Amino acid sequence: MRHLSDTDVERALEGADIEGALRAAFVDLALGRAAQQPRMRTDAGGVKLSTLGAVVPSQGVVGAKVYTTIAGRFDFVIVLFSTADGRPIATLEANAITRRRTAAVSLVAARAAALPDVSSIVVFGTGVQARAHADAFSRAYPGARLRLIGRADLAQAREALAGAQVVVTATRSPEPLFDGAWLAPGTFVAAVGSSRPDTRELDDAAFARCTCAIVEWQPQSLAEAGDLLRLAPAVRNRLRVFDLGDVLAGHAAARTSREDIVIFKSVGVGIEDVAVAGVAISRS
Repeated sequence: MRHLSDTDVERALEGADIEGALRAAFVDLALGRAAQQPRMRTDAGGVKLSTLGAVVPSQGVVGAKVYTTIAGRFDFVIVLFSTADGRPIATLEANAITRRRTAAVSLVAARAAALPDVSSIVVFGTGVQARAHADAFSRAYPGARLRLIGRADLAQAREALAGAQVVVTATRSPEPLFDGAWLAPGTFVAAVGSSRPDTRELDDAAFARCTCAIVEWQPQSLAEAGDLLRLAPAVRNRLRVFDLGDVLAGHAAARTSREDIVIFKSVGVGIEDVAVAGVAISRS
């Protein structure tokens, strides 16, 4: 059985079609050709253990990501097995995979639901995921203006949002970052910072104005996403929620006009980790 460090993983994924692997995995999930487990969290004495996994036969891999959370710090490992004979294939240090798959799945959702002529992108946050998203989206939309908004710059949010077609929120804020009324018509929002029921980056106004919310997988997202769980009942009851796989497979239409606001609420699911780990192993 092999082991790949983060350095090995970065080298293997250089130039790889991570978006393509994720898109295929989510379509497989929508069509019943793949399966995944919701996240399980266990903690004691301030130490948290989390696991989530998936079976992706089209890539020949099944596995799970296991990680610890201590004092706000995360460390990730993925274990992969073969779907052919069940034998263990590899372990992978997965900090790089977690960083890259999160930005890549936001891009997959954006390509499916954002306006095609993106000229302005705003990223809220200054941490690892904010930087990863800024890099990924600037590469995907090389002609677009990119603006990063940190916590100290939130007073500039209204002006920054006025002309943005893509907005990414990648913070650990427990409360909404801006007034959803400030979103411009046609905006695509990727909210990736919160995966806990008690935190949210977007307010009721943002969801009240959106045409739909796309999530990775409702069985997990609707249990974890504070952005959705903390909505006022009147807003939540009117909200249309689609799984990403159904949008990619053509089973659900996220956008019907240029004026639609679409929100992608990401919490991170196991099929993303396993699919990208499968790519890394195949190229290493």
